[in-house]
Amino acid sequence: MQPWFETVTIPRDRSWLLFDRQLPDFPFNWHYHPEFELTLTVGSCGVRFVGDHVERYAHDDLVLLGPNLPHAWQSEALVGDAPLHRAIVCWFTRDWIEGLMALMPEYASLGPLAAAAGRGLEFDAETVARLRPRMLALGALAPARQALELQSILLDLSAADGRQLASGEISVGGNPRDRERMRRVLTWLHAHYREPLRLEPLSAIAHLTDSQLQRVFKRSTRMSISQYVAQLRIGRACQMLVQTDLSIGHIAGECGFSDMAHFARQFRAAKGVAPTRYRQDFKASAGRG
Repeated sequence: MQPWFETVTIPRDRSWLLFDRQLPDFPFNWHYHPEFELTLTVGSCGVRFVGDHVERYAHDDLVLLGPNLPHAWQSEALVGDAPLHRAIVCWFTRDWIEGLMALMPEYASLGPLAAAAGRGLEFDAETVARLRPRMLALGALAPARQALELQSILLDLSAADGRQLASGEISVGGNPRDRERMRRVLTWLHAHYREPLRLEPLSAIAHLTDSQLQRVFKRSTRMSISQYVAQLRIGRACQMLVQTDLSIGHIAGECGFSDMAHFARQFRAAKGVAPTRYRQDFKASAGRG
């Protein structure tokens, strides 16, 4: 299963988008989008997927995700007396955050925060306790006050210690023309990452030579095309290891690895353990929960 491209439509009279999602459950929905996403999950526990990182989340989970970083939440149970699983979601663009920094030098700390979000950031309980009431109250504010409060929340996060999640960055920077090229290239890669990697279709999509494409890709994502594809494949393998009982060999093939030994090396390099141990550790954590 490849991540699907989600279109986030920010209204013309808004500079960012707020959504209060309340559902009986959060089904697995593996997707990505070019906007940053700040999500506070309350009254819910389950499994969170960010790039190649998979772990359990609990009540009051606060995560900041960079552009084009595949992600999903899959709920397992409500927490306490919560009637529904709830997520307060804030989407904003790279242009929005860069515009703030250009207009106000005092916002310079948002730059490192945005860069670190390329791998996904989870914030600690102390930070969440401080920001939770403010995020829950966003919906009751007038639009101008909402925008000011989001800026204040992001400034607080820039001073907090966030734990990076994915093993590599999938955030896309660069100029607007490069971003549009990269959007087309990433869409193709997300749909075809299980296939042998070939530069020709990517270069055609981007309207670049092979060497130009590789330079733009490296400049935009801070990784090579092959590294990016490997991260997509390992991320999918992590999902299948925790969501299915399929054999390791079957999972390797489904994720685009034709050689089992190569898969094992790539997986251990990315996650620090063998695929079998990764599955065992995740099941053990479920038992402890």
